[in-house]
Amino acid sequence: MIGTLKVFALDCPDPVALAGFYAGLVGGTVAVDESDSDWVELEGHNGATLAFQRVPDYRAPAWPGQDQPQQSHIDVGVADLDAAQAQVLALGATLLEDWSGSKNWRVFADPVGHPFCLCAC
Repeated sequence: MIGTLKVFALDCPDPVALAGFYAGLVGGTVAVDESDSDWVELEGHNGATLAFQRVPDYRAPAWPGQDQPQQSHIDVGVADLDAAQAQVLALGATLLEDWSGSKNWRVFADPVGHPFCLCAC
């Protein structure tokens, strides 16, 4: 092992807004350094951290095409897919793929286009 995972960072146009979305999805505390609002962190449970970095000319990934590849995605475990879907849609997510309920995960995009999956656990 060379190192340990410290932070997973996502590029976006508005770090504070996207951190708020993910706080609603997985919990945690949004930490904004008043001297640098281009980098915002979501401090989660057990030291897990998601970071959000402002990119002025941000271009959202495309699903399922690769002209603008997804670049990365996050899997979130949930007990009830239907209930979790309703909650993430209310937060501002967009459903990208649900396979008509035939799989135990569903693909969504966050408010700026990053794909993430809700997975039954």
